[in-house]
Amino acid sequence: MKCRHCGADVSHVLVDLGTAPPSNAYLSKIALKRPEKYFPLKVLVCESCWLVQAEAYSRAAELFNEEYAYFSSFSTEWLSHARKYVDQMIERFSLGETSLIGEVAANDGYLLQFVKDKGISCFGIEPTASTATVARQKGLEIIQEFLTLSLANDLRSSSRTLDLLVANNVLAHVPDINDFTQSCQLLLKANGVLTCEFPHLLNLVSQHQFDTIYHEHFSYLSFGTVLNIFAKNGLQVFHVEKLGTHGGSLRVFAQRSDMGSHTLDPSVEKLLGEEASAGMHSLDFYRGFQEHAEKVKNDFLKFLLDKKKEGKVVVGYGAAAKGNTLLNFAGVKCDLIKYVVDRSPHKQGKFMPGSRIPIVSEDHLNLDKPDFVVIFPWNLRDEITEQLNYLKKVQTTFVVAVPNLELTK
Repeated sequence: MKCRHCGADVSHVLVDLGTAPPSNAYLSKIALKRPEKYFPLKVLVCESCWLVQAEAYSRAAELFNEEYAYFSSFSTEWLSHARKYVDQMIERFSLGETSLIGEVAANDGYLLQFVKDKGISCFGIEPTASTATVARQKGLEIIQEFLTLSLANDLRSSSRTLDLLVANNVLAHVPDINDFTQSCQLLLKANGVLTCEFPHLLNLVSQHQFDTIYHEHFSYLSFGTVLNIFAKNGLQVFHVEKLGTHGGSLRVFAQRSDMGSHTLDPSVEKLLGEEASAGMHSLDFYRGFQEHAEKVKNDFLKFLLDKKKEGKVVVGYGAAAKGNTLLNFAGVKCDLIKYVVDRSPHKQGKFMPGSRIPIVSEDHLNLDKPDFVVIFPWNLRDEITEQLNYLKKVQTTFVVAVPNLELTK
């Protein structure tokens, strides 16, 4: 295949997780009677620009359709993250009533609602009908499209350029990363700022976070690669921050290369040095990832099979994309995990893609008092174990499988 950024031939395989349906393609009862569409889930490394990328079998429109069921507002931790971000950006860049803020992949308005509460004009760009509808119910303006150069030019022609453009956890989701980056550049005012948050490839590889690989992610990003992609599309990165979200993420600050006036922060060179020291520009850094993923799969399967033999009740918590990657790679069905609990009513009553495990409300935990609860979104383990603290009275054990199998009372 050709690299989706630089066009070079790409052949080195980071990991091959077999085939799976899209991770957010949750099934209704009617859909259970129909076959599912499976795609290969293989990720490769470009030795020219070091963009790590999935083979593109699925189209964005198939993944982010009207039945898309990921709603950001059902994580209290993520809402707190968004509120804190809005407060910080308003103070840092002196944003106020005359400012305009936009967000790409605005989802259900989880972040822009806090901008609106501050009395600052804003709008979101969100292609999925389900989440866009919820955002509009919060009084937010949503443009229900994918961000493309065509849309960016239309907005620019309408004088709707931005003081701040937010792109949280979307850069990895776009199939044409150059078109997307150019579009972001067009949307900025002369001194406007783009902030992008994305899981850091350094953490993904070094901590063996293979379950963060799924079809909705077309790219897996290092800081150096993002810096180069931005530079070639008219954006200059001037600051970067490390975040604890999603198992270790980056927040990158960028401005227009031709007009921006923000000074270059030492954090940029520091992180480039850290990536170089880790060896991220060598294939050696990426070797062994497949073997660890297979070890996690085998350990998880052995645990589930042992508990079934012992007559124990094992359920899951969090109908997350991470969980779907793990379940499908391991071939787990509802004979090993009875059901998965999720707080989102948009997922309850549906079934996990591929594994077809039923998704239910938290009430089932009180009724069943399971022996084990597998927490699939391990990055939210602290939030979830605190939320399910009442299960400790019945000796329920909490389990995470990635990056290694861990059991805690």
